[in-house]
Amino acid sequence: MKFTSLYYVAFAPLLSQACLLPEEREGLPRVLKRQTSNGVPIATGDRFSGGTIAPRGLGTQTATLTNILNVNEINSGLKGLASVYGISTFATPYKTVNGATISGGKVGGNGTCNNAYRVYLNAGIHARERGGPDGLLYFIGDLLYANKNNVGLKYGSKSYTAAQVKTAYSTGIVFVPLSNPDGVAYDHSSNSCWRKNRNTASSTGSAASIGVDLNRNFDFVWDFTKKFASSVRSSVASTSPSSETYHGTAAFSEPETKSIKYVMDTFAKVRWFIDLHSYAGDVLYSWGSDENQSSSPTMNFLNSAYDSVRGILTDTPGSGNGYGEYTPAAENTANVAAAKRIGSAMSTAAGRTYAVIPAADLYPTSGASDDYSYSRHFADTSKNLIHGYTVEFGFGNSAASCPFYPTQAQHNSNIKEIGAGFMEMLLAGNDLGLGDKTVC
Repeated sequence: MKFTSLYYVAFAPLLSQACLLPEEREGLPRVLKRQTSNGVPIATGDRFSGGTIAPRGLGTQTATLTNILNVNEINSGLKGLASVYGISTFATPYKTVNGATISGGKVGGNGTCNNAYRVYLNAGIHARERGGPDGLLYFIGDLLYANKNNVGLKYGSKSYTAAQVKTAYSTGIVFVPLSNPDGVAYDHSSNSCWRKNRNTASSTGSAASIGVDLNRNFDFVWDFTKKFASSVRSSVASTSPSSETYHGTAAFSEPETKSIKYVMDTFAKVRWFIDLHSYAGDVLYSWGSDENQSSSPTMNFLNSAYDSVRGILTDTPGSGNGYGEYTPAAENTANVAAAKRIGSAMSTAAGRTYAVIPAADLYPTSGASDDYSYSRHFADTSKNLIHGYTVEFGFGNSAASCPFYPTQAQHNSNIKEIGAGFMEMLLAGNDLGLGDKTVC
């Protein structure tokens, strides 16, 4: 396994793309310490007044955030962006188990048709990772405010000019601030460190058996019991409904993951994708199934000949039965270049060091959103190339009942880091390529 620093050699087992607690990675019941703090509180009321006020983050003003947006405020904030700035919003056709709608918005771009949008920003897929929807809404609010008023953005120690704001705005952004509304609502009400959605279809009667891990439900080597070596399967995902990494009954069995696929299908020219998570403090780029290699195109996730060795990171790709996930050299160069820019910007914003590594360098995974987004053009050559990333903002709150619940100070630093990371993604995408020149 290759790590970028001694920190990851020592602590990689404690962090993951899965955003798990240590006992969860071993398939054990979640054990929470007897602590009273739940971090910065969840807000009550609606600071956006039913969608008449737009969110504005920490890139365009000096302020202190004292709580986390509640689910109603996330929806109200999206409406506020539409009412104040005139952006278009949309809803996916898939209702959640509890009847919630998954909504998003469209910003900037070179026209108004769906092909005008080249960057997709997603948040809130894991319920307990508090502050992700906030960071996305506040960033979009900052970008719209700065673009309208011809000013720059300043996220902590990372600054952007008004000209860079115009460039970022022009890339065309589609965004979904809350992709797991049922799970987030439950986590907010229960303070239970809840990760999954709230689907009861596979429940065996226990509270833990409710829900599916949405970031194991995408159609990328989803059937890990066949696609991965037996020695690594227990850390890849789970077939047990009581597990935090339960992958569901089939790829895209859940309305939430269907909704994310819908966005990629509908906005078919999207070239860059970020799924926002917490709390490992990394920028992860594909692949998450195994080490990257660019020399053997037939050694890829579609080739069942490698099912017995996929996910073993201690072997050497191309030697004997060694396996590595194929990525063309030019695509890998772009994947890494954008990831490094995102990580550098986030590190600068609040003075905390973000690692930039391939997702598999933590441990192998299946069914993740970033790998699915990047895999689409391999599985179907008619699909657009999407460079996909998992960005894990922040660092754990050791004093809270759940380490995914940030303190107030952490939350404010997180919002600055998220804003800088998103802004850098837009600029990197513009520099590295947005795809064809289709306009509307």
